[in-house]
Amino acid sequence: MKVAKEDARRFLVARQLLGPARSLAGGPQGVLEVLRRLGSIQLDPVEMAGRSHDLVLHARVAGYDPAWCDDLYERREIVEAYNKGLSLVPASEFAWFRVRRSARWQQVLDDNQDVAKRVLERVRADGRLSSSDFERESGPTKDWFGAPVNAVRAVLDAYVRIGVLGIAEREGNHRQYDLPERFLPAEVLAHDLTLHEQLRHKMLSRYRAHGLVGATGHGEGIFEFLGPANPDPRYPGFPGRNALREELVELGELVPVAVDGVSGKRYVVRDDVDLLQAPPELPPSVAFISPHDPIVWDRKLLGSLFDFEYVSELYVPQHKRHWGWYVLPIVFRDCLVGRIEPRVDSAEGTVQILALWWEDGFEPRRTEGFIEAMRDALRAYLRFAKADRIDWPSGSGTERRLFGTTALTAGE
Repeated sequence: MKVAKEDARRFLVARQLLGPARSLAGGPQGVLEVLRRLGSIQLDPVEMAGRSHDLVLHARVAGYDPAWCDDLYERREIVEAYNKGLSLVPASEFAWFRVRRSARWQQVLDDNQDVAKRVLERVRADGRLSSSDFERESGPTKDWFGAPVNAVRAVLDAYVRIGVLGIAEREGNHRQYDLPERFLPAEVLAHDLTLHEQLRHKMLSRYRAHGLVGATGHGEGIFEFLGPANPDPRYPGFPGRNALREELVELGELVPVAVDGVSGKRYVVRDDVDLLQAPPELPPSVAFISPHDPIVWDRKLLGSLFDFEYVSELYVPQHKRHWGWYVLPIVFRDCLVGRIEPRVDSAEGTVQILALWWEDGFEPRRTEGFIEAMRDALRAYLRFAKADRIDWPSGSGTERRLFGTTALTAGE
């Protein structure tokens, strides 16, 4: 199957529920519909502009209120599980994400054997606990930056990774751990699945989340934690990502696609073929995109399909950043037209725009439908942030005139 680049762009924005933005009916059912379409929503602790999963939902669900997601979480209709990263998934699919084998995370438990034994015994005896309920302990495990981590936190996380424990509750970024059998219904855990079935489901979930990803992920971790590309004796029981992908193609779950001007084979899920063959014309609409939104997972595709170069600079030293710390790409129709760096000041009831950048050649005032679409997106963001005013940075007189400040209230 071969498609034109323009059709692929419209398809991807539409199947990501961003064309138009905020088009799903509001309420908890809107949240569940996003999860039904994307399969999972990645979590992230940074919330200067709003929690990442809330930004993903805000871009797609009309009048999104974070309380809807929190309510589903409390009712156990959605739960936390590891997919590409720690993610929200439908509770009904938890057993498929509860992969019980990982050499990497078993190594963490082996390296901290005494701590791991004591931690698990206490959780079994006392029920849900957080890392702060234990004395901090040292061990050989290090974080991404090579710094030693709290061995208690490391083994709790490793137990979640291999499905022995689960995250039963959280307050902000404070996690409570317990045995899944204590906080999830028996029917959720009753599925008797093989490792192969779990890995195949998780592989398909990555294609569901993005919509047009290729075979490699281009170093962005899209296929992380699914084992090696090909069978490897160091990973017993793991069939290899390439074999899983080919199996999904043979089953008809994935359909190979060639996109004009885009290198490499792409894949769409079976249910998306009709949309790809006849993508809709997209109305004027603006969405602000989380750095962890699945549409920006494949950054090589962003460059070849949208001519948009994007790198998250969360962990880049300030003096080396090209853009900013927590920058949200701006989608308009089927284009990525700019970047915005907002900060929510709850105490003052304001949204501070630290910076706004337009892509080369994009002129807001000369682009039909953009000004009102941008105003609508800012109004929606103010409601989401429970704020009533936008503060623009100095030197942004044009944006202030075009998009407003105090006049652009959440109640409009």
